Amino acid sequence: MTILACLLSACSAESLAGPAVSKNELCVVSFNVRSDIDGKFSDGDNSWCYRQDASDAMIKDIRPDVCGMQEVRPHQLYDLEEALPNYRFIGVGRDDGVNKGERMMVMFNIKTVKLLDWGTYWLSETPDIPSKGWDAAYPRTATWAKFRHTPSGKEFFFVNTHLDHRGAQAKKNGLLLIWDRIAQMNPEGLPLILTGDFNVTPSDDALKILEGKMQSARVVAEDSDDKGSFNGFSDGPRKIIDYIYFSNFSRCKDFKVIDKTYKKVPYISDHYPIRTCLEF
Repeated sequence: MTILACLLSACSAESLAGPAVSKNELCVVSFNVRSDIDGKFSDGDNSWCYRQDASDAMIKDIRPDVCGMQEVRPHQLYDLEEALPNYRFIGVGRDDGVNKGERMMVMFNIKTVKLLDWGTYWLSETPDIPSKGWDAAYPRTATWAKFRHTPSGKEFFFVNTHLDHRGAQAKKNGLLLIWDRIAQMNPEGLPLILTGDFNVTPSDDALKILEGKMQSARVVAEDSDDKGSFNGFSDGPRKIIDYIYFSNFSRCKDFKVIDKTYKKVPYISDHYPIRTCLEF
């Protein structure tokens, strides 16, 4: 084999292998996929049928170990499952606890994490039955899971939610309920992650509920950015309303808003996904 051929072979092998990753690292993403109601073209050129391939490409590029997805409809879930065979999805419809309505999905890579337990509850006065809480416009849920990280052997909890976009009390009480449930299910203080579209900006009083209990990856990451995540399918001003909080990890390496273009699609959603890398 010539020297040039050897060099090309080495470069090819390196690109296929991808970047080196510590066995203690966990890649986490939060992504509001934008609900596609009954498969209709309600978003015109931004409808799910035009964004689906780009969304799949983003996942394959970022390769999260765990991802919290919001606003997932049954047919969108089917599309994602078909395109991403290395991932599994858990969550239920918010309207009936089975299939009807949007789902707060937790997607996980079966090669890097093992599912140990999971469930869904409603952000309301009756959290164990499908219901709408306080002054919320819609039923809101949180899906939780307990995982074991295969490379490190560490166990951790993951919670994904979508707070109401209107009700101020629903936002505060919803976060308070989530924290109360976290405290109940995690008395041992295992590493824990909370992702979601909170529908509040960083200055909102609702976030004070998490102060001193969890850390925002955007705030504490060693390498972070200050970009907004909500784009509204436009190039106008963005808002920060999507979050990744965590506790009991040893390090938060980075935090990024994923505004890269995939498959030449301007917007894979009206929210850009957000990503962080945590270390046990």
